Amino acid sequence: MILSRLYLRNFRIHKNINLTFSDTLNYIVGGNGQGKTSLLEAAYYLCTTKSFNAKDIEAVSFSENDFEINGFFNDKTEDKIRVIFSVPENRKYYFQNDKLISRSSKIIGKFPVVILTPADHAITQGSPAERRKLVDSVISQASSTYLDILLDYNKTLKQRSVVLNRLRENFTKSVVTELDAWTDKLMENGVELILHRIKFIDSFNKYVFESYKKIIGDKENPSIRYSFLEDKTEGEIANIFQSLINEKKEEEIRRGVNLVGPHRDDFIFKINDVSLRTYGSQGQHKTFQTALRFAEFFYLKDTSGKTPIFLLDDVFGELDAYRAGKISEYLKEVGQAFITLTDFADFSFLKKDENDRIIKLDNGNIAYAWWI
Repeated sequence: MILSRLYLRNFRIHKNINLTFSDTLNYIVGGNGQGKTSLLEAAYYLCTTKSFNAKDIEAVSFSENDFEINGFFNDKTEDKIRVIFSVPENRKYYFQNDKLISRSSKIIGKFPVVILTPADHAITQGSPAERRKLVDSVISQASSTYLDILLDYNKTLKQRSVVLNRLRENFTKSVVTELDAWTDKLMENGVELILHRIKFIDSFNKYVFESYKKIIGDKENPSIRYSFLEDKTEGEIANIFQSLINEKKEEEIRRGVNLVGPHRDDFIFKINDVSLRTYGSQGQHKTFQTALRFAEFFYLKDTSGKTPIFLLDDVFGELDAYRAGKISEYLKEVGQAFITLTDFADFSFLKKDENDRIIKLDNGNIAYAWWI
């Protein structure tokens, strides 16, 4: 899958620009505040219907009432995608080939995308929610079934939370019966999510290992472990889930919070069977974060049959020359990618190809160049 063209109107600092891209590597070069990351953000909008780092209204150019993004994806056929956000309506419109798409879940996975940014440090160093977000995002792009279960599970969580709070205020038999019904629904979807995650981690570990090896060699052995019931059968998972629900029921009612389920799980990252979060160096964290995104790319490519677009925002600036060179070399196996850089002068390690394109941004002006 290739993003061939992009048009932006009133999108952050880009008032009105048209861009064309190479089907290999696209280096987006410019100083701070020139809108490099905004181009990646626009591409992400096209693929997912949303930004990766902001609310819709924050992407509207100052003093304007809307923004518009148009993009053209080429695979076996061409797809025209158009995203419009209206400030007065506080509403976003997403069109695929001029047809309005009412639910974002209909788009997830159609145009697979992988993004690596400095904020990825939260995946290996932050809270369990960051790791669940990663896992849910990857599986959802690969499996619409998982996405539907996840959305239903999250709705059930909200409904069950409402009932828990009602019980805290008014403990009656009818409300207890309602809670039991929502608990059954929570368990049904929860067990399905757990089983999907177990299967995913088992497969994904191989991709992480290969990606890590490409970057740093075979000196270290990376792995991911799912911290909840990973070695249990479906029946055992359901029984343990039920036991935990029963054990925490009184506390859940007292606090009005869902305390048991895959929404509280964690994924443990290890190097040579040692916790990365506890003992890993900054270099190991950065390598693991990068390997995760390359693993995501190749996993999605294999499972979906589509080649994702790869977005890399200000990645090389935080790496030593050896790792940066290895990643640049690895990108040659990807296909189309978009890489933001501040200045080429310090990036002599880049593995260049004559088909790669340089897109220079300077005070709203765009210039193209190719490697010679």
